[in-house]
Amino acid sequence: MLGEIGLPVPIRELAATAWDAIVVGAGHNGLACAAYLARAGLRVLVIESRARVGGACTIEEPFPGVRMSPCAYLAGLLHPLVVEEFDLPRRGFQWTPAVNGLFVPFLDGSSIQLWDDDERCAAEVRALSPGDVTGWHAMSDVIRRLRDALRPAGVDDLWLGDAPTREQIEERLGNDAEARSVLFDWSMAEFVENYLEDERLQIAYLGQGVIGTNASPFDAGTASIRFHHASGRLGGMPGMWGYVRGGMGMVSFYFCDAAREAGATVVSGVPVAEIIPGEGVRLEGGERIAARTIISNADPRQTLRLLGDAADSAWRTRIEQVPMEGCTVKLNVHLRELPNFTARPGTNAPHHYGQINAPLTKDEWKAGFAAARRGELPEYLWCELYFQSVHDASVTPPGTHIMSVFAQYVPYAFAQGTWDSHREEVRKLALNSLGRFCSNIDSAVIDAQVLGPPDIEQKVGLTGGHIFQGECLPPYMWANRLTARTPMPGLYLCGACTHPGGSVIGINGRNAAMAVLKDLGKM
Repeated sequence: MLGEIGLPVPIRELAATAWDAIVVGAGHNGLACAAYLARAGLRVLVIESRARVGGACTIEEPFPGVRMSPCAYLAGLLHPLVVEEFDLPRRGFQWTPAVNGLFVPFLDGSSIQLWDDDERCAAEVRALSPGDVTGWHAMSDVIRRLRDALRPAGVDDLWLGDAPTREQIEERLGNDAEARSVLFDWSMAEFVENYLEDERLQIAYLGQGVIGTNASPFDAGTASIRFHHASGRLGGMPGMWGYVRGGMGMVSFYFCDAAREAGATVVSGVPVAEIIPGEGVRLEGGERIAARTIISNADPRQTLRLLGDAADSAWRTRIEQVPMEGCTVKLNVHLRELPNFTARPGTNAPHHYGQINAPLTKDEWKAGFAAARRGELPEYLWCELYFQSVHDASVTPPGTHIMSVFAQYVPYAFAQGTWDSHREEVRKLALNSLGRFCSNIDSAVIDAQVLGPPDIEQKVGLTGGHIFQGECLPPYMWANRLTARTPMPGLYLCGACTHPGGSVIGINGRNAAMAVLKDLGKM
């Protein structure tokens, strides 16, 4: 199976080898880090506890003949520099930009298609709410200004290297108070209400400020989540997202190929029991493997667990203060046909080729967040939908489709009962939330896999089921994010907990590798 590396050499041989660096965890960032280190001439070992590499960005077969990534579903923040330096197109990397943008139906029967083409999108806005065209342009423009100031194409991208300070960011923004408010202060609700008057148009965007974030769109700082997810330049297309041929997990597998091609050794199905800074690791089987440099791709709480008493106390305190409780549920769904949205009927329409939101009213957003905080399910979920199979028929049996449903808010732990006892209820809740806008959702579904935060925690190893290894709100971003270097000599982090944050990016792994190489005098 794809990504199931296994044990290419016996553990006794691994233990007898003089390694320069060990990477704990073969998520995409760990594999990226390993590839860069191996290219620099280091002897690198990557150890993955699960059978398959890729972490949250991998490929499984949840239903017979269906290939899906259990968590990650779309590419957009994958860094162009990593794509170039690993020569991903040569390895088979292909992606289809989701130029059809975001489709949002509303309860009153109206809808909007927010195309990634400005003229077509402006026409849709004009048809829904003529008075909002100017504000929509201004809202789009502030995101563009932020992206151009902080993440220009090339070496001046602030995602590269050490995280910038607030002062360095302020210098880039100059006198743009509006952009500063978006990045540091505004809630997503404030953001949309500042530019748009029609409440339907406002709620069409609200979910873009809380993706993977355990915060309400009415909470300060959530507008920055909108910018984070619109800041990419994959394929030279600012803010664009798209579908990777073969599924998102192929990105991790290409990274793995790059690492092994450079000379790194990757093993899977081998759990690490302890990290010993400056010395190496101890496996669950008791074997010790030596290396003076250890890079953890595990989330910071898992890294603390592996360190035990060796963890620096102040560093431990800082990590424990980072919110790391997930609020998202992922449904991987096998379909007989695509959903038929009553606002724009059809089971093979332009909106199926982009992203689709099942929105919530403002009151539903507030009530849903409060319910999850109480350990209860809301009346409805906000759902974001993706259909890999319309772009890539290879991932599902002929005549069927797959749908990724990313939804929130759900509790990590229920006030009463467990995720196993509530799983069918969550499945029905998610599909009913879509059913408000679709005429065929019940008959279209063949099967559905439901992954709540504890399932993601168990399956992928992410503490709390938090998909970004900790919150990405302003208090935890940029210079406030964890650094690749830790207070323990020879120990580094390379996962989403480090700058520049969460998503399938790859640059976290590159930044960590550059820190290691600099400290070793290799650059």
